[in-house]
Amino acid sequence: MKKLFLASAVLFGFVASASAADLGSRPYTYTKSPVPSPVTNWSGFYVGVMGGYGWSDQIRLSSLGGGIAVTTSDLQGGFGGGTIGYSWQAPGSQFVWGFEVDAAGSGIGYSETQLGVTVEDKIRSFGSVTGRLGIAANSALFYVKGGYAWADNRFTVSNVAASFSESRVSSGWTVGGGLEYMFAPAWSGKIEYMYADYGNQNYLSNNIVGGIDVGATVHTIKAGVNYHFNWTSLRGY
Repeated sequence: MKKLFLASAVLFGFVASASAADLGSRPYTYTKSPVPSPVTNWSGFYVGVMGGYGWSDQIRLSSLGGGIAVTTSDLQGGFGGGTIGYSWQAPGSQFVWGFEVDAAGSGIGYSETQLGVTVEDKIRSFGSVTGRLGIAANSALFYVKGGYAWADNRFTVSNVAASFSESRVSSGWTVGGGLEYMFAPAWSGKIEYMYADYGNQNYLSNNIVGGIDVGATVHTIKAGVNYHFNWTSLRGY
């Protein structure tokens, strides 16, 4: 019995020594903890360039106190310009709000000739000052915007004998929305739709009795690229 007990003890010691030696020979492996995905914060100033295409919902022309009235939807053309804005986003919140100012040179116009008389209307430039509210999904921002809109419009009437032209800045309102995506650190691309009503202005009152009242509503689709000065990629919230 004593011999059996002694043999068991020797065997246990041998196994324990072998296990310790084996553990000591294995290298220690460090496993990194998963790193949270970056979360884009949209706060800060940004500037950008944009361009697109515009077309009229309706051009309203009337003269002699409304005795002669014409409507058309043929105003159309391209434009290009710039944007500046500022956004706020609280840490941990999906909501983004801010303001935006944009302006563009424009080739949006309309011309028609009837009975030897040519009528031309051209929006030479336009812009807006708007508030913006959006919901961020990391690098994507879905937003709506609206506010003040202006347009530098030139109206011309001509025939073989004479030509009369006058330019005015019309004021109105605009509303729309879009999608902006941060495709690289500090750089985002956007696509946006806007609807604008520039109200009515009276043109050529010094040349035509009663002048001609002109008003327009315009749709625009634009694409643009913005640079964000205070861009940060925050982790973990």
